[in-house]
Amino acid sequence: MASTERGPRGRSTAETRARIVSAARALFVEDGYRSTSLRDIAASAGISHPGLLRHFASKDELLVSVMTELEADNETFYAERAAAAEPGAVLFSELARRNASTPGYLELFAALSGEASTPTHPAHQHMHDRYRRLDEMAGEALADAMEHGVIADDRDPHEEAIRHSAGWDGMQLLSQYLPDRVDVVTMLASREDLWAYPLGWRDPDDPEPSPDATPIPPLIVPPEPAPEPAAGYAVGRQRRERIIADATTLFASEGYGDTSLQDVAGKVGVAKSTLLHHYPTKEALLRAVLQSRDQRVVSRTTYRQASRAADELRALPVGAAENNAESAGLIEVYAVLSSEAVPDGHPAHEYFADRFTRVIGTFTELFRAAQADGDLPSHRDPAQEAIWLVALWDGLQFRWLYDRDAVDVAEHLAAHLADVLPE
Repeated sequence: MASTERGPRGRSTAETRARIVSAARALFVEDGYRSTSLRDIAASAGISHPGLLRHFASKDELLVSVMTELEADNETFYAERAAAAEPGAVLFSELARRNASTPGYLELFAALSGEASTPTHPAHQHMHDRYRRLDEMAGEALADAMEHGVIADDRDPHEEAIRHSAGWDGMQLLSQYLPDRVDVVTMLASREDLWAYPLGWRDPDDPEPSPDATPIPPLIVPPEPAPEPAAGYAVGRQRRERIIADATTLFASEGYGDTSLQDVAGKVGVAKSTLLHHYPTKEALLRAVLQSRDQRVVSRTTYRQASRAADELRALPVGAAENNAESAGLIEVYAVLSSEAVPDGHPAHEYFADRFTRVIGTFTELFRAAQADGDLPSHRDPAQEAIWLVALWDGLQFRWLYDRDAVDVAEHLAAHLADVLPE
């Protein structure tokens, strides 16, 4: 008798959870993840707020459920397409096309990947396991493609899978800031076509690298910080440095939207009025945090400009290794804020859109100079290589935040650049 009663009750619970997830997905897409409250979702699902909490303890847990549902649909779609495709076919760009046409998918993916990148986030392990599972699936697909001659046999399917999925993640984020410049589907398709070439391939008709290198274009650096006031310089500087350091920690762990100025003041150990003396608004503090991050990232004492554009690009993994070893907190705050700031109305949206534009522009000029020198093979497009390099770097940093023992950002960047810029 008891088991008979449990059946309908179990079905009712599953139906209620499904209704909540459906309501959450619709509201997340329509209003944005940050702007949607659990009370909004409960009202849309037709249940009480306490009733919702009996099924989902937090909005983060609901976001994971929404994305898990979307990912399950993706895996079913991919399996069906793979079963119907030619042997060895690579179908990642088709899956990207489906994602791009699914309302809200890219925005929700950006929200979850950024939110959960800090180890203390409740969805962190879920994302860690997701990446491991996707790597295995992609690696198996590329190994099959290699067996059928679709991919050059000197490539490592597992390593290529990690780099491709990382670049894919980065491209999805870039497309939210630069929609007129970044087409995820087209870019993925072009990268997949390049797998047919052996590592470091160049056309035999390409000219030999020139001994006379093109002058290296100037690198883009962040603007200088505003000058410190003369009075109370030392004390004020130390106080501001402490405020920025603690705000960086909070923004990385809690996000900008969920961190108040009172939270920052409490962590610093000062009154809110003292904090407002230095940073009169939360937006001003956010700008200071981002500016401080940029200054610290580019101020490497080991940096020496190379004599050729290709060597300047090949040296980028050195900076990546130093950043990962010495500035993990800066990578965390970048990951969280760049994902959180996807909506146009976020106060950091323009910062990231401008940053991506400037960095892509710098890399494009470097790749153009490398091609003029004969170092970049003629079949590679400098502008596309620049966009992919930015996307790959950002995607690898995200992956590293989820699995620091398994992902070596510098090693993957070096392997990619060795393929693009053969010595």
